Amino acid sequence: MTREIVVGAAQLGPISRDDTRAEVVERLLTLLRRGAEHGCELVVFPELALTTFFPRWFLDEGDEAGIAGDTTELDSYYETAMPNPVVQPLFDEAKRLKVGFHLGYAELTDPNDPQGDGTQHRYNTAILVDREGEIVGRYRKVHIPGHENHEPWRNFQHLERRYFEESPEGFHVHEAFGGVFGMAICNDRRWPETYRVMGLQGVEMVLIGYNTPLNYAPDPSQNPLQAFHNHLVMQAGAYQNGTWVVGVAKGGIEEGVESLAQTAIIAPSGQVVAQATTIGDELVTARCDLDMCERYKKTLFDFDRYRRPETYSLITNLNPTPGAT
Repeated sequence: MTREIVVGAAQLGPISRDDTRAEVVERLLTLLRRGAEHGCELVVFPELALTTFFPRWFLDEGDEAGIAGDTTELDSYYETAMPNPVVQPLFDEAKRLKVGFHLGYAELTDPNDPQGDGTQHRYNTAILVDREGEIVGRYRKVHIPGHENHEPWRNFQHLERRYFEESPEGFHVHEAFGGVFGMAICNDRRWPETYRVMGLQGVEMVLIGYNTPLNYAPDPSQNPLQAFHNHLVMQAGAYQNGTWVVGVAKGGIEEGVESLAQTAIIAPSGQVVAQATTIGDELVTARCDLDMCERYKKTLFDFDRYRRPETYSLITNLNPTPGAT
C-alpha cells in the first residue's frame, strides 16, 4: 500500500510590529481550515510565524557583548510556553480537524524547567504537532546567520546572532504521519549537512520555514539570485537525500523590508511539485508519496553501498587545518 500524505504549505504575508498574537493566530486558523478543506493531513507554517521578524531592529540598549539593558519589547516577541493560552486555539482546532501542523516561533526557555540546565536560553524554534494536537517533535535552529552588534549603516538589521543562540541539539527525525519527518529553519536550508544528517536517519520529509529578505547588505550582488538560491539548495537537498522538502515563507513587504515568498513543495526527484504564486497568505498543497523516497535512497543514493565516510574527514573533524595532510 502506498504511503501518501497530503501536505499544505501555508505561506504568510507580512506581520506588522503592532499585530497581536491573537490576530496572527486567526490567520493561521484560516489557513489550517483551508488545509482541512483540501484534504491536508499536515499544514506547514513559516519561521517566526507568530510575530513580525524582530531581528531587523536593535531592540536592547545594553552593552555590545550580549543581551542586556531594557529588553521589554524584545522579550515580548518570545514564547515562554508552547502551547500557551493565545496559541492554544490552533492546537484545539488541529485536534478537531485531525490536521497536524508545523510552527516556527521565538522561544524563551524557563530556567526552572527540571529538564533544563538552570539557565534561560533564547532559541529560534519549530515544533511538529500531530493530528491529535500533541507535540511530537521540537527543533531549535542550528545555523544562525546575521550579526551580533548594532550596525547602523545597514538599511535594516539582521540581529539573529544577538537574539538567538545556536542550538546544541543538532538535527533529529520523528516518526509521524506514517513516515519519518525532520525540521530545519531558514539558513539551515543552505547547508548540505542539514539534509545529510537527517538523510542518514532515514528522513522522508524535511519541513523548513524561512524569512528571507531580498536585500543582502554584505553582498548586494546576491540580491537578484535570492529566489534561485532558495530553490537550488532545497531541490539539491531533496534529490541528494531522497526526501521530500517543504519550504514555507513569510513573504511580502513587512515593516518596509521586502522578503522572498516562493513557498514550494519539492519531491525526492528534486522537482518542484507545487509553488506559491503570491507574496501573501496562501496555501499550496501536494499529495506526497513517501514511498517515492526509497526509489532514490536504494538506487543512486544507497548510503550503505556507495557512501565513503572515511574520505570525508575534513567535514567530520572539528576545526580542520586547510591543506593539512
